[in-house]
Amino acid sequence: MGQIKPKPIGRWTIAVHSNLESIPNKGYQSRKMEPSVSGKSSPPVACWSACSSLQLLAVCSSLQLCALVCSLGITLLMHIGVCSSVPPWFSAGYQFGWSDLQLCALVWSDLSDGCLMHIGVCSSVPPWLSAGYQFGWSDLQFGLICLSLYLRALATGSEANGEEGKMKIKKEKEGWKIDFSGEKPPTPLLDTINYPLHMKNLSVQGKEEEQWLRFRGVEIGHLYRGLIQDLEQLAAEVRADIVHSVSKTGGHLSASLGVVELTVALHHVFDTPQDKVIWDVGHQAYPHKILTGRRSRMHTIRKTSGLAGFPKRDESIYDAFGAGHSSTSISAGLGMAVARNLLGKKNNVISVIGDGAMTAGQAYEAMNNAGYLDANLIVILNDNKQVSLPTATLDGPATPVGALSTTLAKLQASPKFRKLRQTAKGITKQIGPQAHEVAAKVDAYARGMLSASGSTLFEELGLYYIGPVDGHNVEDLVTIFQKVKATPAPGPVLIHIITEKGKGYRPAELAADKMHGVVKFDPKTGQQFKPKSSTLSYTQYFAESLIKEAEADSKIVAIHAAMGGGTGLNYFQKKFPRRCFDVGIAEQHAVTFAAGLATEGLKPFCAIYSSFLQRGYDQVSLRPCYIDFTSAFVHHTKDLQMDMKVVHDVDLQKLPVRFAMDRAGLVGADGPTHCGAFDIAYMACLPNMVVMAPSDEAELMNMVATAVAIDDRPSCFRFPRGNGIGAVLPPNNKGIPIEIGKGRILMEGNRVAILGYGSMVQRCVEAAGLLKSQNISVTVADARFCKPLDADLIKRLANEHEFLITVEEGSIGGFGSHVSHFLSLNGILDGPLKLRSMVLPDRYIDHGSPQDQIEEAGLSARHICATMLTMLGRPIEALNFK
Repeated sequence: MGQIKPKPIGRWTIAVHSNLESIPNKGYQSRKMEPSVSGKSSPPVACWSACSSLQLLAVCSSLQLCALVCSLGITLLMHIGVCSSVPPWFSAGYQFGWSDLQLCALVWSDLSDGCLMHIGVCSSVPPWLSAGYQFGWSDLQFGLICLSLYLRALATGSEANGEEGKMKIKKEKEGWKIDFSGEKPPTPLLDTINYPLHMKNLSVQGKEEEQWLRFRGVEIGHLYRGLIQDLEQLAAEVRADIVHSVSKTGGHLSASLGVVELTVALHHVFDTPQDKVIWDVGHQAYPHKILTGRRSRMHTIRKTSGLAGFPKRDESIYDAFGAGHSSTSISAGLGMAVARNLLGKKNNVISVIGDGAMTAGQAYEAMNNAGYLDANLIVILNDNKQVSLPTATLDGPATPVGALSTTLAKLQASPKFRKLRQTAKGITKQIGPQAHEVAAKVDAYARGMLSASGSTLFEELGLYYIGPVDGHNVEDLVTIFQKVKATPAPGPVLIHIITEKGKGYRPAELAADKMHGVVKFDPKTGQQFKPKSSTLSYTQYFAESLIKEAEADSKIVAIHAAMGGGTGLNYFQKKFPRRCFDVGIAEQHAVTFAAGLATEGLKPFCAIYSSFLQRGYDQVSLRPCYIDFTSAFVHHTKDLQMDMKVVHDVDLQKLPVRFAMDRAGLVGADGPTHCGAFDIAYMACLPNMVVMAPSDEAELMNMVATAVAIDDRPSCFRFPRGNGIGAVLPPNNKGIPIEIGKGRILMEGNRVAILGYGSMVQRCVEAAGLLKSQNISVTVADARFCKPLDADLIKRLANEHEFLITVEEGSIGGFGSHVSHFLSLNGILDGPLKLRSMVLPDRYIDHGSPQDQIEEAGLSARHICATMLTMLGRPIEALNFK
């Protein structure tokens, strides 16, 4: 393309909606500026001169400068103006004496960074400021107000001149697109990356291509379009590799696809593992694993002895903190940042939080404390408008509004601005408390004006806000991370990025659930190869049963914590939209909210995963902390109260809240973070709680009906992950209430007895068949209740048999402990009875297939049989079953 002489941009004009009185004879006229198109060393800059000094801003008593209008047709609504009469400070050395002045907006531009800053004051400045604390801004010549936006950003929506330019860009971009054909995609650049160290020499900008840009039909200059060849290509290859890998193994797909560019930028800029990156929730960590030496093992993810589906400290030095539950990253990151300071280290700490994790109270408690401690911590808010399972949306900040939002975000990351801000804070602190209060208000309003995202909220908590930023623009992410990293001692910073879950893979982008968690699938179409089953999942049986109960009882309501799909309550919500409540990732609130509903005579069912209900049980609530939004300070009191929601708010008051604990016991591929091992122990120790567990899907429906009938105390029932066993269901899927505290005998024997609880009952029946082949007569009983225990059933089993085994898929301190305690109190253990309790081992079981986990835990039918043979004095035969 030949050299083309740049055309003049035109004259910048000023639109004044006021009566002009007089203009001081100082030569304050606007003048025509010729744009400069420089060489390839720097992008062109558009500049204009509005006036030669600040005097023009005060030429009338009621000046309102509404807009600066460029002849290009670009209207910049900067609102540089005065909201009230201008005091006579103009003639006194052009100094601001803010006794009456209300300054709506001040516009400053950073020529090197290409950014804008808006600072607004919406209240009067007190008179004391004019008495000795005047700002002598006559040196600050607003006569030359430079707006240095990169033309690439300014010309969003523009197109290259001519078909040749279009085809060239298209050809280069097509090199990064991957055809998801099912075959292993070519990844030449990714093949050279084993660890983040290998990313350091990659270029943010590749070769430069000169293009002539048009904006609204006007040629505006050259644009040296830096192709982000290396890092963008790497991101495209990582995305393709994730789709290919997960299509063969299953796993968490869309969350990982949404953070590919973020992960690439983080590992390119920061020096991991010295710099710590903490991934909240953790299911978005697949690109992180690929880039940190584990790509060759991605085919083993979530499999027995393979890679974990979440970050795991003992798996890699790059996994700074284990994850699985949400909203923990800021707390953990703050702890690491404070420890770094105490140890005299200099590394960065980055917490990545998203997928609805900001809806949990712990995240705000951590931000509150981070602002108070003022530790250097980088928080990245990955805002994809989704919760962990996308059955509801997060009402978060609006999406970016184009190039200007990106440019503003770049400005906020500018070390110059942040240094200026910190300096201003220090000066106002020295002036006195009044000045500090004013400055705090100025700063707060400035942050609110910078973005429509509610940044003031984060600033009130003490975090410096940057954003919103396009989370799929590698160049912007790298630029901001580099500036944040280069700024010394800034205190806590929050970078707000906007991403799309499932980005770059069309089937995930279009899917209702965004393909959050998938089994093996066809990468061409996204169709999942779900195994066919003649039965439904326990979750679906629970939902159907609850719907049947709710049809007959209008007082039944349902609550879940952002897990409508996972708990089955999305079906309930479709049927009864006004009686189903999604409270977000806030289990502790869900419990007390349900308690409040119960006080008014409703019948709340609180459906929460077993492992997640622990948060409602032991959540620490910072209730004495409050935020004073008038003074922009966070105040603390010394008293902290351990607020045990289930204990204090429900059980102590005997409120009839019903807890449906899904995913109880071992959960397979999700591993120990989601394993529901402890609910029997922590629920059965509560004095007023009724604790149940069904042995099959029919019993589950009966226990839903039983919980509806219990109206004088709280109750809970646990059920496992997976499908039912094919039991005969109650008529019309409506359960029949069970007598409280009554179990049942399934098989009659005369020498040994096996008492099963919950899902283990079916394995007890299998073990009985194995023992029968050894000529051993076995009684098998289904306890149904851990609290209250069926005292008559337990006494009968103890008195009529020589050997008794209890079996449960729970931790030490659960059902077996309650049975042992009962037998001991009643003196039954003083006799000839031999008792054994089979529970989960006192350690965490790693991820793997459900059957592998059961074998590792020693709770299979063979292990039950071997335990009984050992008790009978037949150890050699027992070895055949172990």
